[in-house]
Amino acid sequence: MLATIKTGGKQYIVAPGQKIKIEKLDIKEGDEIVFNEVLLLEKNEKVEIGTPFIKGAKVVGKVLKQGKLKKVIVFKYKPKTRYKVKKGHRQPFTEVEILKIES
Repeated sequence: MLATIKTGGKQYIVAPGQKIKIEKLDIKEGDEIVFNEVLLLEKNEKVEIGTPFIKGAKVVGKVLKQGKLKKVIVFKYKPKTRYKVKKGHRQPFTEVEILKIES
């Protein structure tokens, strides 16, 4: 069983038991989260596509942890003008384990 969900402006293909890192959500660790925006549902070799979402379908997950990804260095440089800027960025994320997919 597979489903495609939309969260944080991105789409993720998920299956029960899978762990995914999504854009940061303000939910405590250990709490359950319900994704109602299900775009596609595959069950028993049958595919159902929403317009844009499937009514009554939802994906239930459990928040495992909140964290930050590895640091990405942003370096800007313009020659002959003595301009250079070095910045670092760590993107926050929420790790979610998919518990079940309901239709």
